[in-house]
Amino acid sequence: MKSFLQAIGQSTRGFLREEEGAQVVEYALIIAVVSIALVVALRALTTGATFTDFIARVNTCLTTANCT
Repeated sequence: MKSFLQAIGQSTRGFLREEEGAQVVEYALIIAVVSIALVVALRALTTGATFTDFIARVNTCLTTANCT
């Protein structure tokens, strides 16, 4: 029983020293900030139209040859 508790203690200490989880959170935050910046930039590019209209226009341009 004592060796089992020691093994759990060692694995817990190793887990607490592990820093890869912190890196994953940092990358997730960076992706979130970049995504928000892209949405804001796309919204600014709509020039008076709604964001939905802009996305519909992009969809039209991607699916048909008639894109003006």
